[in-house]
Amino acid sequence: MKLVVGLGNPGARYRGTRHNVGFEVMDQLAARHGLAFGAWKTLAEIAEWRRPEDRVWFVKPMTFMNLSGDAVLALAGFYKVDVADLLVVCDDVNLPEGRLRARPDGSDGGNNGLRSMTASLGTDAYARLRIGVGRGDERRDLVDHVLSRFDPDEQPIINSAVDRAADAVEVWITDGLAPVMNRFNRPGDTSDA
Repeated sequence: MKLVVGLGNPGARYRGTRHNVGFEVMDQLAARHGLAFGAWKTLAEIAEWRRPEDRVWFVKPMTFMNLSGDAVLALAGFYKVDVADLLVVCDDVNLPEGRLRARPDGSDGGNNGLRSMTASLGTDAYARLRIGVGRGDERRDLVDHVLSRFDPDEQPIINSAVDRAADAVEVWITDGLAPVMNRFNRPGDTSDA
């Protein structure tokens, strides 16, 4: 069994914001496989993909970004999912818009959702797939930036990144993290090349 967690914030106020690209990837995966999200307690929305080989849960924590780890720890415990079978998908302001980066572990890079995950799980040794949303104007408050929506000229780049991130998740599910890193971590790559 595998757990794929897209980080974001619940509610219409946050839909389409930079901080919610993880949710967008989960929505894309659910749409591709004809799945519907349902509530899991009050902590998350989940969609189950039953494959012949295993089951995969696509997860959108409803605890808000800063408490994402609480929902994931509860789900992983309930379904007995090992940290090795966990992939977290989130935004990254330190990457250019549209760039993907997969890693087996590491720092939170300033992402409060990853910080919460690490604190709740007691380790930073879980796979993560970051989607670049850019830093924007250095004079602008970072919180305002990540909670803002994409400009119309940015939207095609992000739409492509969400599609490629969904592809990367599917590769992780079937083949593991190394092929994801080899295929999707290319510097400067924001295309399907």
